Amino acid sequence: MTETIQRRKIYQEVLDRLMERIRSGAIAPNAQLPSERELMEEYGVGRPAVREALQALQRSGIVEIIHGERARVVVPTAERLLSQIASGAMHLLRTQPGTLEHLKEVRLFLETGTARMAAERASEEDVARLRLAIAKHRASMVDLERFIELDMAFHREIAEISGNPIFPAIVEAMFRWAGAYYQSLVRAPGAEELTLAEHERIVDAIAAKDPAGAADAMHAHLSRANSLYQQLMRPDELAGIAKGANKADVRDRADRY
Repeated sequence: MTETIQRRKIYQEVLDRLMERIRSGAIAPNAQLPSERELMEEYGVGRPAVREALQALQRSGIVEIIHGERARVVVPTAERLLSQIASGAMHLLRTQPGTLEHLKEVRLFLETGTARMAAERASEEDVARLRLAIAKHRASMVDLERFIELDMAFHREIAEISGNPIFPAIVEAMFRWAGAYYQSLVRAPGAEELTLAEHERIVDAIAAKDPAGAADAMHAHLSRANSLYQQLMRPDELAGIAKGANKADVRDRADRY
């Protein structure tokens, strides 16, 4: 049985020809594409077909279109690729809440791995940057929006020590996709001090070149964040933190959870 030949829209032909030129290197990364008028003349098509093809390339993250300029082929990066699916990921989380549990499971798996790698590969300069990140994080406690942003930056900093640019891009993307969820966690009463104490435990293990300890500390931190923020602490324990409970006490509480 023969298959029916499908009719294609004109813009798809334009799209295919442009893609071939980009794949072959005829139009290199960072280079501008021909103008809309040049493409119309070259392919013998109207402006709507050219514009639709360019918009399809933009949606795919292959070209960048800035008003008043010719489209430009972008340099592919992990950040660009992940940004292309950000809206879809957040829509999925909103419409299918159960997906959040899957995302948290992925984050737990990924970040325990990056913590382990950081303990294996971190230089003294890397550890110093992590210590500085915690200091900045602590200083931001008066500004919760900033505190949340620096919380993400700390986790990204650990992932960057791996030397693999895909890891920090994924860590940041997951954090932003589930931003509303993580904001509610960080804003829980007493969560800030506990978060900082757990971050310090992770850095201590990385500095000690203890991969298993770093992975365990990250696992404990994210597991608490994943399942126990809603019962973060008893009221009497929260009062202790508010009055300046020492770091060891906070860590002991985290261990119990």
